[in-house]
Amino acid sequence: MSKVEIKVPSVGESVSEGVLSRWIKKTGDLVKSGDLLFELETDKASNEVPSLVAGVLTTTIAEGSTVAIGSIVGLIDTAGTVVAAPSAAPAPALAAAAANGPHLSPAVAYQVADKGVDLASISPSGPGGRITKGDVLAAADAKTSTPAPAAPSAPAPVAKAAAPVVSAHVIGGAERAQTRQKMPNIRQKIAQRLVEAQHTAAILTTFNEVDMSRVMDLRTKYKDAFQKKHGIGLGFMSFFVKATTEALQAFPAVNAQIDGTDIVYHNYCDIGVAVSTERGLMVPVVRSAERMGFAQIEKAIMDYALKARENKISVNDLQGGTFTITNGGVFGSLLSTPILNPPQSAILGMHSIKKRPVVVDDQIVIRPMMYLALSYDHRMIDGKEAVSFLVRIKELIEDPERLLLSI
Repeated sequence: MSKVEIKVPSVGESVSEGVLSRWIKKTGDLVKSGDLLFELETDKASNEVPSLVAGVLTTTIAEGSTVAIGSIVGLIDTAGTVVAAPSAAPAPALAAAAANGPHLSPAVAYQVADKGVDLASISPSGPGGRITKGDVLAAADAKTSTPAPAAPSAPAPVAKAAAPVVSAHVIGGAERAQTRQKMPNIRQKIAQRLVEAQHTAAILTTFNEVDMSRVMDLRTKYKDAFQKKHGIGLGFMSFFVKATTEALQAFPAVNAQIDGTDIVYHNYCDIGVAVSTERGLMVPVVRSAERMGFAQIEKAIMDYALKARENKISVNDLQGGTFTITNGGVFGSLLSTPILNPPQSAILGMHSIKKRPVVVDDQIVIRPMMYLALSYDHRMIDGKEAVSFLVRIKELIEDPERLLLSI
């Protein structure tokens, strides 16, 4: 059997379906083993799926379709022939190309019809005067490189997304328009999880403020030496991750989760660090952060930031966190109440650093201050534990030498 089925692969044990958001290769393309075929978007991440064999591709599922894990989305003809599909070139054009060219294989005939190339303009290079796919592509390139005297070039095709619907009505003599567009799949999943968190947990938030003077002074003093030795910048997040792991070990209930009628305590700290991307909020996990130094934490966060920017974060990168830190301060947020990341029991919110007057030793002084917010599941964590946990983080940030001495 020369036709190999293309199946949607498993991308994580909790993922049962996704959206085939884009075909990277199209029907009629000759693909090699390892070539990326399509992009699968789930509620957690976007994954590019490679081909396991070489041959000619036929797609059977349209872009934008919801597909189950294990379902068939296309075929690859390992013998190199083209299988007709709804997205292939129009049948009359393909038939004409094949009829007019006695030396055309089905794959080459498809390319001739698809590219709209005149057979007379093609110089055969194959054995016995046969026309190859490369000959067709070369002729197509030559055709597009020749200046056209008139019509402007058509816009490049885009992924088949639901077109926005624009409606308008007139009130008081002024036209008012509305645009309605289908919500992206990942935004639907995010919305579902946020509502789920609100409905399944007893969420409460406690606040405190932290003087960032010592951390800022320490960072200014050593940032150049740190960069020179480790090849990465020293940011505020590594201080908060270290402080969080110390506090989690002191208050293990904050690092635990409810599973039915059981409480699951984690003897490690897998810290999710919220990252904003064009596709929405993602929370990659820094594994066993309690064992890491500042440089290791900074490198892990930087790696995730780069993967997020390139849309390369995998489902495994996002699974299994025990606690989450989110920093709304990078967008200018002064104060907020973060929502839990189920099934975790707590989340720490960082905010903007602002100079404010505070009282120190009965004197009013100006200090760089940050509000901290801890949202927690009151079913799991008592108010005393939550407040004490946040105070512990405040103590460690205001006296960062404690982080080095674990006191």
